[in-house]
Amino acid sequence: MDKYIIEMLNITKVFPGIIANDNVTLKLRKGEIHALLGENGAGKSTLMSILFGLYQAEQGEIKKNGQTVQINNPNDANALGIGMVHQHFKLVEIFTVLENIILGVEPNKMGFLQKNEAREKIMKLSEQYGLKVNPDVLVEKISVGMQQRVEILKMLYRDNDILIFDEPTAVLTPQEIDELMDIMRGFAKEGKSILFITHKLNEIIAVADRCTVLRKGKFVGTVDIENTTKEELSHMMVGREVSFVVNKSEADIKENVLSVRNVSVSSESHKNLAVKDVSFDVHAGEIVCVAGIDGNGQTELVSALTGLQKLEGGQISLCGEDITRASIRSRSKAGMSHIPEDRHKHGLVMDYSLEDNIVLQRYWQPEFQKKGFIKKRAVRDYAKHLIDQYDVRSGQGPITIARSMSGGNQQKAIVAREIDKEHKLLVAVQPTRGLDVGAIEYIHKQLMESRDSGKAVLLVSLELDEVMNLSDRILVMYEGEIVGELNPKNTTVQELGLYMSGAKRDMSKGE
Repeated sequence: MDKYIIEMLNITKVFPGIIANDNVTLKLRKGEIHALLGENGAGKSTLMSILFGLYQAEQGEIKKNGQTVQINNPNDANALGIGMVHQHFKLVEIFTVLENIILGVEPNKMGFLQKNEAREKIMKLSEQYGLKVNPDVLVEKISVGMQQRVEILKMLYRDNDILIFDEPTAVLTPQEIDELMDIMRGFAKEGKSILFITHKLNEIIAVADRCTVLRKGKFVGTVDIENTTKEELSHMMVGREVSFVVNKSEADIKENVLSVRNVSVSSESHKNLAVKDVSFDVHAGEIVCVAGIDGNGQTELVSALTGLQKLEGGQISLCGEDITRASIRSRSKAGMSHIPEDRHKHGLVMDYSLEDNIVLQRYWQPEFQKKGFIKKRAVRDYAKHLIDQYDVRSGQGPITIARSMSGGNQQKAIVAREIDKEHKLLVAVQPTRGLDVGAIEYIHKQLMESRDSGKAVLLVSLELDEVMNLSDRILVMYEGEIVGELNPKNTTVQELGLYMSGAKRDMSKGE
């Protein structure tokens, strides 16, 4: 008989309008990496939040080492050795990295905080697991990828032996993902047990021992990874065949839509420029991808293009019009759509309803307002149309509060709003981040339709498969400069990786 370190038996959790977990059972062995797979909104994060004490189940029980336990809050979970890295990080932005890691378990002597002792332990852990961080920088100043590291260190700092990773690779580069996989294998060898939520089938095949699949809140099955395939897992997850190939015709390149000339942008985390004298064009009818390891200036470049950050120098033109100093709304009205990197900070108003978020950039148009009053029925009908078209799953349809939705469905709502809005240029940053294979397939089709209908698409992605499959041209950024312009037909993932790491440079791009 198998011995399980954690058993979640017949768990049921209900939210308004939706059964998030419907009689779900999951069993975790000691020292195994157990993947939890399912579509966006299938109930994966909810199930793990119950194990971590953030939610209480209406029915079912949890056992640790065969003994029934009560987990009322995350402190109870931590006391049982359960730690969790959340999909949407639980960090205090105005605190430093060190302060976030020790928050709630601050070392002290006679009431005085012992930061040096904490710093020593954090630096030792970061060195041991290859999770290098600056302990003194404010969290609001670091990249999303770096925040991920802080969350993992938070868990390690508490000496947890049951580790829950909720979409841990959604914001990491391919190199960082490989490192994380090695770290997870190391954890398992040390005897730690890992629950690993992901939509990425390649990662499950590469690192997991077993996989439990959920669909629409119900348990579908648990399989041994060595006896299954990606195709079988995807079919269990979405209930149909999924195509992993992007059907792409030859690009019909037309007029220049976006012109970037000698653009430089400052960095918020250090004194040097984050973007250094960058120039490129994006034409109607093509997808140009900016590829690079996270933290090489892509975020600042997109912030400058979309009006979130001022330029230190250079010029940006959209359809021949200078928008260098234009406001965000002016750029939107001029034909720019933007799927942002951080969906919470720049994509949604979290406490607004889904329908209000969907018309955020259009509510003043005659279609949705008359004499300053919002046409509620028009807004709702439009929201329902996009919810159906993009399969945005929510408990209460258009009136669902954005904060209560799963991360993948929040992302689908943003993608729907930005692609459906009248636009000439689509700036898409990590558009499929956190989406399941079925949703990725659909979003890729929408991006190709935008391109084939004569729109210009600037894609920023950390997913090398996405870069290679969708791009007509690839611009590689390294340390704030474009070091290569590649044709995906004539290059390999390995060569792309060399440019991304700075080991190779197109000399025509300059030093």
